[in-house]
Amino acid sequence: MVILNDNTFEEKISFNLTRLNVFVFAGFSIIALIALTTVIIAFTPLREYIPGYSSTALKRKAFYLTSKTDSLAMALETNKKQLNSIRKVLTGNVFNQDTITTTTKDEKTAEFIAVPTTPEDSLLRSEVEREDKYNILQTEQQQENFVLFPPAKGSVSNGFNQEKKHFAVDIVIATGTPVKSVADGRVIFAEWTVETGYVLIIDHGNQLLSVYKHNSAVNKTQGDFVKSGEVISFSGATGELSTGPHLHFELWSKGYPLDPTNFIDF
Repeated sequence: MVILNDNTFEEKISFNLTRLNVFVFAGFSIIALIALTTVIIAFTPLREYIPGYSSTALKRKAFYLTSKTDSLAMALETNKKQLNSIRKVLTGNVFNQDTITTTTKDEKTAEFIAVPTTPEDSLLRSEVEREDKYNILQTEQQQENFVLFPPAKGSVSNGFNQEKKHFAVDIVIATGTPVKSVADGRVIFAEWTVETGYVLIIDHGNQLLSVYKHNSAVNKTQGDFVKSGEVISFSGATGELSTGPHLHFELWSKGYPLDPTNFIDF
């Protein structure tokens, strides 16, 4: 094989071609091409353009979405626990204080077991309740009582009655009357319910909740922070259980209902 200059026909390169030379050269060329292709696919970004290979950005996005999904699952589980607690308040599903909750690893539901009490225990409990009757709104870190603001002014048509499971006071007021927050806190529930209409629940800290039912409208949403005396809703007669325009007001401390008239002058 001879390579010549086109202008002068001068011989530039010449070498003898044999069958062995051709096979060896072709073999080395194929091996070099395969090696070069492998290096490009394995170590350069060009592999992203080959079907079947995922891009670095796609992997980064998949990792981010996986982490986000895990965080959302944990937040959802926390919200479920909070909503279950709120549902007990809304439905009045309150258990006697003489019961305790025990849960085994294989049980998904709580078992309530009655604890026998002696007369001495009952007397001691009554004495402690009388002493702490007006101190349950006192913080553990700061010995400061906070005053509850009346949610509305009016006559009480139906008082607190734990035996009849009426854990509230019904305040007779005209439809559209502003309803105010009894203390500083954060709105943890503000939705419509079939039985009690527009319901609003505020967490005031120290495991103290206030509940406002049968509203005609609410002007706060879940997560809002409110101040004592701030207007949070307007009274009405919404819900299947309503008997007329009034405010159904509940006060809960540490999961147990309180008689609001012991702390608020309506």
